[in-house]
Amino acid sequence: MTETFAYLDEDSKRAVRRTILKALAVPGYQVPFIAPEMPIAYGWGVGGMVVTASLLGADDRLKVTDHGSDETVNAVNIRAFFTRTAGIGTTTRTREATIVQVRQRVPEAELVERQVVVYQVPRPDPLRAFVDSAVEAARMHAHADYGRVYTRLFEEKTGSHGAVQPGYDYPVLVQGRYLMSPSPVPKRDNVRLNDCPAIQIFGAARERRLYALPPYTRVESIAFEDVPFDPGLPEDGRRCVVCGCGESHLDHLLLRDDGMSEWVCSDTECCAERADA
Repeated sequence: MTETFAYLDEDSKRAVRRTILKALAVPGYQVPFIAPEMPIAYGWGVGGMVVTASLLGADDRLKVTDHGSDETVNAVNIRAFFTRTAGIGTTTRTREATIVQVRQRVPEAELVERQVVVYQVPRPDPLRAFVDSAVEAARMHAHADYGRVYTRLFEEKTGSHGAVQPGYDYPVLVQGRYLMSPSPVPKRDNVRLNDCPAIQIFGAARERRLYALPPYTRVESIAFEDVPFDPGLPEDGRRCVVCGCGESHLDHLLLRDDGMSEWVCSDTECCAERADA
């Protein structure tokens, strides 16, 4: 049997594309989707791979990152998989890509119209942290009943010396209507979801859910009127040892013999560009 383009059969691709259209029609709403099996374990990017496989064309160019890096095992293997099964070109430069598949980061490089960003999502519904029942969570979304989320936000604000605890996967409100998980990205990345010119698609294979943001969608991190959202930027003066940036999201690189920490930008593309400038 001849191997199909980008691994998935055409019927599965059409089903996923129909789901994507539904998700784009109602931004932030979780649409059930088939999430066919891929030759990779759930939890390692099946949802994102299914979406990417359904959208790829022969002329597309793909970029894959894991926590901002093009060089991790997950990113390298997914990129190699689509190179083998689709024969498409790949790149490490966001501006050259038509499809960007990411995990745990929103690209720091500027996105443009006609690009598609695909997110790997482990936990698509932020309400499941408060209720065990998927039916009850769906009812709460239908009625925009998000009081429990704001109660938790208030408790964390008043119980931790004024610092809200979640540093990742901080919920956002889409078009003032649906509560959405931005996938486990650092909460400082939430601002880049807002008014983005690219299409953004979030695939969660284990939960069989898909949701999306059309270009220029209004996305706001949840907050109170009198207490604005705090992106949680570090105030200890840490900087990247490669490019010297102190505003990008930094990963802990190592602890030196003198007890001092060293940090490096998680977005390797932007870090390299700043270092070369």
